[in-house]
Amino acid sequence: METGQRESEEPEEVKQCDPSLPDSHNQAGCEDSEALPYHRTAAVLGESIPDGDQTEEEEEEEEGAGTQTDELEETSVTEGQRSSSLDPEGDPEEKAERDGTLNRESELPEPSGNGEEPEGDACVAPKAGELSDSGSTDNTLEDSGEFTETCPVAVLAGAAEELGSGVSEPGTPPLSHRDEDVTAESWRGHRKHVFVLSEAGKPIYSRYGNEEALSSTMGVMMALVSFVQSGDNLIRSIYSEDHKVVFMQQGPLVLVSVSQSRQSEQQLRQELQYVYYQIISMLTQASVTRIFERKKNYDLRRLLAGSEKILDGLLDLVDTDPSFLLSAVRCLPLASSLRDSLSQTLQKAITPNLVFSILIAKSQLLAIVQEKAVIEDARLEPADLHLLLNLIGASSAFQAGEIWTPICLPLFNPDGYFYAYISYLDPPQCTVCLLLLSTDKEAFYSVAECKRKIEDGVRAQNALRAVEEARAYSVTQVGVPDLRHFMYKPFDVPENHKQLTQFTSPEMEAPYSTKEERERLFDLYRYLHSCIHSATRPLKLIYHVAEKETLLAWVTSKFELYTCFSPLVTKASAINAITKLLRWIKKEEERLFIRYPPKYSTTPNPSKSSWGGKGGSDRQETTENGFLSLP
Repeated sequence: METGQRESEEPEEVKQCDPSLPDSHNQAGCEDSEALPYHRTAAVLGESIPDGDQTEEEEEEEEGAGTQTDELEETSVTEGQRSSSLDPEGDPEEKAERDGTLNRESELPEPSGNGEEPEGDACVAPKAGELSDSGSTDNTLEDSGEFTETCPVAVLAGAAEELGSGVSEPGTPPLSHRDEDVTAESWRGHRKHVFVLSEAGKPIYSRYGNEEALSSTMGVMMALVSFVQSGDNLIRSIYSEDHKVVFMQQGPLVLVSVSQSRQSEQQLRQELQYVYYQIISMLTQASVTRIFERKKNYDLRRLLAGSEKILDGLLDLVDTDPSFLLSAVRCLPLASSLRDSLSQTLQKAITPNLVFSILIAKSQLLAIVQEKAVIEDARLEPADLHLLLNLIGASSAFQAGEIWTPICLPLFNPDGYFYAYISYLDPPQCTVCLLLLSTDKEAFYSVAECKRKIEDGVRAQNALRAVEEARAYSVTQVGVPDLRHFMYKPFDVPENHKQLTQFTSPEMEAPYSTKEERERLFDLYRYLHSCIHSATRPLKLIYHVAEKETLLAWVTSKFELYTCFSPLVTKASAINAITKLLRWIKKEEERLFIRYPPKYSTTPNPSKSSWGGKGGSDRQETTENGFLSLP
């Protein structure tokens, strides 16, 4: 039984800021050993973390491939004219880099894509403050000359497994899923499959099973895409009795979701978008595009080796965390006075080119401070923070010490890197994580000094104990009878404070104590969400009577709310209960949300024209605070 009220006007389009924020380079890997980021740790990790060397079998295969490539090239070019297969004409900057004469000021390629390959990688030092040898990250092929550097975050994700230091995070699938028999009925019985492949039909990622074993299946998927494209059309989805198959193409990548769940096509496509964003966060969009322009059948798994755990963890979170469904961030409930003091501590510990200072606790937002020049034109989108949270939670390698690694925020700037400093403030518990984002790849030591100041300030306030004791609240604290659970997302945010979109919800309690019951409730929320945000028939109010509970969803200009009641609650009683719930949320909003996030200024405020844009100059320029203007 459902009743719905049709929305009187079209839903407001959500605009995502994508200003031209600078990166120190917008490439896809690392070749300049002198510019490698640092990974400092008190333990001797350098000997244990894989250095990217290939096995003997892989080397023989690659040498054979390189020999064939050389034989083909000898018919048209001389030995002295050969260069990387990604750039047949050769890259003078790469040659200068090998000669040790790379111009350090020329780090970004021109918009045409004719630039050097990326140089940001995560480096592990055997001892604190000591840089590792470049050989530890060099796994390029000598014969073929193809660029095969593994992305830095993938190296870190694989490091934890190699070290044996990490216990699998909750929800992380066992390694056997990677070797699952794709012909078995159990493989077909999975609730949802996700595949990523290139336009050439080359496998890149599969949620379950080995990509090589699924090469023929992915070839069929690409054939379907190509067949429909040949008729000047675009395949979006296929519906059968029990399955939905959703296709999404992003540049040279094709993503496919095969689902038996009740999720709408729009929700499945949103999940595929997250998978694409996670890949871009490791490689950048410009790099992926450039690589496939140069070689259509390039095997992107070479760059993503070790990142499977990150993508698996993302898909696990998407199935359990409402943050992705609501496109919002959950804040850890905390006394407003303590949160303000933590924000002020972040605000005082600054250095040039530091853009974001973020404190995270228990996978929830604790405090965030943003550079004043950035907040005038852009904000950090929830999806970007979701990717950062997933990256940090996917590997215990981040708990080992101080990590300095390039990371792309796709919604902020898909073609550029930030440089992320990641360190826990309370080892070995590793509850409170500090994340500092800079645009300067050489700023490790100055950013690390900011961490020391923040650490001292947090300890002086004895804030770590208070944060560790903070817990998710119970729905019984609301004082509304028959209310079992809710999700609340406010919209009434002051325009001059472009903070993250946030939401709040209590912890799930009985009768939703088991995984199956929580999954069932989340499916009901998804159903209501799809009705509220339907492209053809959007609703403002939904009263839904299910088998074991009654739900009511309500969206206004000020909030979006999903509630779950006991099964005998009437519509009138539910609306009265919501009135009491809204009063309680209003009373507790300072504890549940970050209403007015502080901001700071590390450098003179650049003019808006220096940020670039559609009407800006085609030439890249560096502003006073290190931001780059990209066309």
